[in-house]
Amino acid sequence: MGYSHASHLDSLNQNIADINGDINVSFEFFPPSSEKMEETLWHSIHRLKTLKPKFVSVTYGANSGERDRTHSIIKDIKDQTGLIAAPHLTCIDASRDELRTIARDYWRNGIRDIVALRGDLPAQGTKPDMYAADLVELLRKEADFDISVAAYPEVHPEAKSAQADLINLKRKVDAGASRAITQFFFDVESYLRFRDRCVAAGIDVEIVPGILPVSNMTQAKRFAVANNVKIPGWLEKQYQGLDDDLLSRQMLGASNAIDMVRVLSREGVKDFHFYTLNRAELTYAICHTLGVRAEVEAK
Repeated sequence: MGYSHASHLDSLNQNIADINGDINVSFEFFPPSSEKMEETLWHSIHRLKTLKPKFVSVTYGANSGERDRTHSIIKDIKDQTGLIAAPHLTCIDASRDELRTIARDYWRNGIRDIVALRGDLPAQGTKPDMYAADLVELLRKEADFDISVAAYPEVHPEAKSAQADLINLKRKVDAGASRAITQFFFDVESYLRFRDRCVAAGIDVEIVPGILPVSNMTQAKRFAVANNVKIPGWLEKQYQGLDDDLLSRQMLGASNAIDMVRVLSREGVKDFHFYTLNRAELTYAICHTLGVRAEVEAK
């Protein structure tokens, strides 16, 4: 091993050691669509709960069946694990009265945290009656929820411009959002530039980076295209020839995510939101390496 390579590893290890678990983590899950996927979800929840996340969130489908699954899972997570559970809530497919009913039901059941989103537009592309800022305002009038909203370091796919996207984020914060969680990204500089622009725009809540550990580049590229996220050429190249080598892909995914957290932590970021895709192993390994220690459960 060359001296320069060894020095790089020593430097990387020292920077990870400097973090020493001094970060907060949160995790995102999605509602399962089969009994097998439900088993996988609960395995992941129980595995990751030992890392004492700040909260966990559950995504929200665009129809009543998925909404009901989200509601049920959120309540079960709270009751079975004691974790702070934050359901995603969208306003694109529900009336204001329906949203108020959902919010009141969550509050009555002890759910105090919500991720407020506009949601995906219907196929016909009609202009929505409500946007995320309107949903935040509605929730604030109902109860003292802790509300997270979405942010887009590389600009929302439907935004007219980066400035228009930033103005929209400020509307959500001014309406009462407690924090913004970003879309996943792979270019750390894009997040840091975005954070600077948020500060300049008077957005004074924390901008929590969303981290997507990649073990499947084909899947990641599909997500990236849908969400206007750039995949650097160097990153895509790392996965070439590894289609049949899951272990190597997982190692790359963990290494790259650890490096991102290391750099962002050095820039003052303390909270990180992991998109788990309902799988615990990769996220657990990353957090463990970063010094987020599991809590030993009494038998």
